[in-house]
Amino acid sequence: MGQICQRESATAAKKLKSHPLDESEIDKYLYAMRLSDETLIDIMTRFKKEMKNGLSRDFNPTATVKMLPTFVRSIPDGSEKGDFIALDLGGSSFRILRVQVNHEKNQNVHMESEVYDTPENIVHGSGSQLFDHVAECLGDFMEKRKIKDKKLPVGFTFSFPCQQSKIDEAILITWTKRFKASGVEGADVVKLLNKAIKKRGDYDANIVAVVNDTVGTMMTCGYDDQQCEVGLIIGTGTNACYMEKLRHIDLVEGDEGRMLSTQNGEPLEMMDH
Repeated sequence: MGQICQRESATAAKKLKSHPLDESEIDKYLYAMRLSDETLIDIMTRFKKEMKNGLSRDFNPTATVKMLPTFVRSIPDGSEKGDFIALDLGGSSFRILRVQVNHEKNQNVHMESEVYDTPENIVHGSGSQLFDHVAECLGDFMEKRKIKDKKLPVGFTFSFPCQQSKIDEAILITWTKRFKASGVEGADVVKLLNKAIKKRGDYDANIVAVVNDTVGTMMTCGYDDQQCEVGLIIGTGTNACYMEKLRHIDLVEGDEGRMLSTQNGEPLEMMDH
C-alpha cells in the first residue's frame, strides 16, 4: 500500500515540474491514493486488535500499538490559573511558550512564544549537546522576558515514545523522526534537562510534567471543551491519545482512568507490507 502511494506521489511530482496540474488531473492522482472499503475495514480490524494487545500485560511486549500510559487522569476543569512555561520538542523545531492563565472576562489565556532551530549536528550529536541546547534556548527565552529570577512551573512536551511511572519522569524508549542523539534512549529526559539547567546556574526551573504532543493537544482543547477525549497529531510524525477506563488497562494499577498514548505511527509501517 505504501509503495503504491510513493510511486503515485513520485509520478505526480515529475508532472508538476513540467506543467501545472488542472483540477481533473489532481483528482486522478488523488483517486489512485484512495483506499477501498475492504482495505479500510482490514486496517481498522487489525488496528483494533493491536490496541487490545497493547492494553494487555501479556501481549504488550509484542504489540505494535504500545498504548503507553500517561499520568494524566483528567482534562482541565476550567479552574486552573497561573504563570507557566511550556517546552515543545519533537518536530522540525523547538518551541518555548509562556502561558498565563487567569479568569478575567476579556482574556482567560495569554500566550507568547518563540521558535528555536534544532540543527542536525545537535539532534545527531550527544544527549548532553541536545539538552544543553534546550537549556540554552530556555535561558534566552527567559532573559528576553526578564523572568530568570522566577522559578516558574514548566511543562515539557517531549514527542517521542516514553515509559512513565510518574508525571514528571519519562524514560525514552526509542528515538523517532530525525532525532538520534546518543545516550538518551533508556534515560529519563527530565533528569537530563534538569542536569543541563543546573550546569548553567543562571536560572532555575521546576519541571512539573512531561507529556507528548497528543496529550498536550488534548489538554489544550479540553480547556475550552470538556467533551474532548481524543488528541490527534498529524505532522512530522503521527500519533493519538485518548481517555481509557482503568478496567481495560492491565499495565497499571489504581482506581482512576487515564490518558493513553497509542503510539499508532508504528503499525502503519507494518501494514504497508
